Amino acid sequence: MAQGYIDLVGGKLKRVLAIVTSAGAGDAGKIPALGSDGRLDSSVMPAGIGANVVVAVASEAIGAGKFVELFADAGTLKMRLADNSNGRAAWGYVRVAVDADASGTAYRLNTANAALSGLTAGADYYLGTAGGVISTPLDPDTDIGKLSQFLGRAASATELITAEYAPVTL
Repeated sequence: MAQGYIDLVGGKLKRVLAIVTSAGAGDAGKIPALGSDGRLDSSVMPAGIGANVVVAVASEAIGAGKFVELFADAGTLKMRLADNSNGRAAWGYVRVAVDADASGTAYRLNTANAALSGLTAGADYYLGTAGGVISTPLDPDTDIGKLSQFLGRAASATELITAEYAPVTL
């Protein structure tokens, strides 16, 4: 529950709760509170400040933590699973699963993807298939035509600190 403060309203003392999310100008002058995750909600931040994300329609079902490619489909921005076997470079990742034909939020690289499992802390990871990651880089002699893209280094078994590197077609 959000913290509150005592204010003089209509000549009487009244407890007023801080807001966790903002509806815009109607909430001007109100005091913000941290959400259950210990962070300010993006709705209370000024324009241009907040998570570097893109909301797009998923062309296929995408699981939590999967890396995605953004692409144009008949003039509409969509997202699909990034894949080193078919040239779909990772643009970002999703934190929660997105159903096919539903809108989802893709987070840019250069942030922490904490929706993974089975990582080895300190190990480097590269784009794999179907939005996944691999720990062994592709071999330029045997993986001709595949996309090699370094994605980052694991901070723990569940968190990958991503980095934005240009993919290379082998």
